[in-house]
Amino acid sequence: MTIKQGMVLAAGLGTRMRPITDTLPKPLVKISGKPLIDYALDALVKAGVERIVVNIHHFAEQMLEHLQNYRDAEIIISDERDGLMNSGGGLAKGLKLLAREPTLVMNADLFWIGEQEHKWNNLDYLAGFYDAARMDMAMLCVDNADTTGHNGKLDFNMDADGVLTRYQEGDPDPVVYAGAIALHPALLDDAPNGPFNLNIYFDKVIAKRRLLGTKLRGHWITVGTPEAIEQAETTIHRFGGLS
Repeated sequence: MTIKQGMVLAAGLGTRMRPITDTLPKPLVKISGKPLIDYALDALVKAGVERIVVNIHHFAEQMLEHLQNYRDAEIIISDERDGLMNSGGGLAKGLKLLAREPTLVMNADLFWIGEQEHKWNNLDYLAGFYDAARMDMAMLCVDNADTTGHNGKLDFNMDADGVLTRYQEGDPDPVVYAGAIALHPALLDDAPNGPFNLNIYFDKVIAKRRLLGTKLRGHWITVGTPEAIEQAETTIHRFGGLS
């Protein structure tokens, strides 16, 4: 399946990135000369996405100026300048600007490298893995050993069928949420109008055994602190640069 619409969650304050984010929105922080959000946008485009919603809040004018120059996909703005909606509320609001069809969703502070060794890119894999008949969300996951910039927290356990449950100490197959999901907008039709955390929906879907995951190919990088910038660039260099 090719999924042709997507959303990038990019409205957060980036408080852990201060003092950089005192004057710059986190998605515009550059890693190896490229703004973080462009990694997400380019990954979506590479997977065949043509329309992308981006939610904005912190230094929204800088975000608008940057996004209006992005030419590889149609960019639709979900404006949260009147108030942050948190991850779930922001997603629910943004999905209303898209068609009622499967959607790829990414966070704006992460990306991956090394996938050129594989036939498909990671979002191709995720879109192909997504099956609405047996799952409400398909989640891209990664082994903790294949991460840079992560705090070591293990998010889920993945069983042999790909079914995800919340990680508990001693679980045999722990994974980290890699910040990308595939879903149908109808999943959030009952969402509250105000801010809420997307974890609420993760738990709802887990309870029905309809949260499934697929493993990331390559190496995953997240950038949450100023120190993580150098870590990310060192890892990129170690992998031979950006493909």
